[in-house]
Amino acid sequence: MARIHLVRHGQAAAGFDADPDPGLDELGRAQAVQVASELVTKGPMQIRTSPLLRCQETAAPLAALWGAAPIVDPAVTEVAAPTTDLAGRSAWLRDAMAGEWSALEDEPRRWREALLGAVSAIETDTVVFTHFVAINVVIGAATGSDRVLVERLANGSRTVVETRPEGLVLVEAGGSGTSTVL
Repeated sequence: MARIHLVRHGQAAAGFDADPDPGLDELGRAQAVQVASELVTKGPMQIRTSPLLRCQETAAPLAALWGAAPIVDPAVTEVAAPTTDLAGRSAWLRDAMAGEWSALEDEPRRWREALLGAVSAIETDTVVFTHFVAINVVIGAATGSDRVLVERLANGSRTVVETRPEGLVLVEAGGSGTSTVL
């Protein structure tokens, strides 16, 4: 059994519809320091991060405190939208978040299965710096929900799950927020 701390990246300098890979803004950098201060006494443990800049920048303060090198894990990256057009991506996500995974296209459903497989395969206590939709996927799997949007998670929030023989188990949902996803 592994305990996995899923951290939503800090506030990005640009939205889903404006930049495919923004870094953190000033508030996001402060959120990264805050989450590092909350987690520092729980480790050190393995750190995994999405390849996207906002997650790597959120992971950096904790990695520095632990003297650890994060593992960049493509399986915990942002949801695979069926378009690369930024405006189209935003519109797709808005519609997708109102629905269920079973109603979506093949590409995002394959991404979801790969994400769940990667998280379920983690064998040691780990901190994973990832994204809003990715954390919702894990919460949905742990609670038996097919909804795309299960929880409104704040930037810098921490959700805790455990891998058990019966599957993923939600220990603690991350803090809710009014953050803008789109």
